Amino acid sequence: MTTPVIDQAVADFEAPMTSEKTFRLSDYQGKNVILYFYPKDSTPGCTTEGQEFRDAYVEFQALDTEIFGISRDSLKMHENFKAKQSFPFELISDKDEAVCNLFDVIKMKNMYGKQVRGIERSTFIIDKSGKLVHEWRKLRVKSHVAEVLETVKEL
Repeated sequence: MTTPVIDQAVADFEAPMTSEKTFRLSDYQGKNVILYFYPKDSTPGCTTEGQEFRDAYVEFQALDTEIFGISRDSLKMHENFKAKQSFPFELISDKDEAVCNLFDVIKMKNMYGKQVRGIERSTFIIDKSGKLVHEWRKLRVKSHVAEVLETVKEL
């Protein structure tokens, strides 16, 4: 599969997610979908980002928009993180990096002076017809969710 491009349809894919469900992009035809990729459950930036999506969840729902967080963490870690933070949305486990590779978010990063492969914090909006309409890469958590919400309002 090729990396999605703005204004083009995103290939259908599936991956395991919390609540013993399987995510299939085609199941959300007719709704906007936000996929936000983050490095690791229960770390400061990832927790803040998830909390901000949680706090704006009702507003996104009013705009026919579903939210999904994605990292390489296990479903067990995701279930704990989701419960602890009271996330009303599901988290997708991408242990084999298939979805991360589809969206090209695995990058070499510096961590404590070492080069490591990790997820570059990124967010994608797929519209009701299944087209990629917006992406943010190398983003900063501060005010990001508000910017995503404003972008969805303009769809």
